[in-house]
Amino acid sequence: MKAYVVLITAPADGEAAAKLARTLVEERLAACVNRVPGLVSTYWWQGKIEEDREELLIIKTSEDRLEALLERVPELHPYAVPEVLALPVEKGHPPYLDWLLAETRFS
Repeated sequence: MKAYVVLITAPADGEAAAKLARTLVEERLAACVNRVPGLVSTYWWQGKIEEDREELLIIKTSEDRLEALLERVPELHPYAVPEVLALPVEKGHPPYLDWLLAETRFS
């Protein structure tokens, strides 16, 4: 079974990011979520360039939980079109990967 790192941006206020992180871990959709404040994003939105402060969430999950996570994030996220990018983990520290997979197993 593979592990994934999922990147999500959230508003800089910290509330949405905290709720996302806590819920994803509580529901075992993620083994761990790192919250990185201080991000500034520049992007196209509705025909113009926008620039906003955001918080980056770095989420570690398993292949078995990835689809459920991808479905759950838009339900929790305040953005109309949240950024959710899943990147497969090709290699990693085996004990960490074992822990990650164990923490995202169905009970």
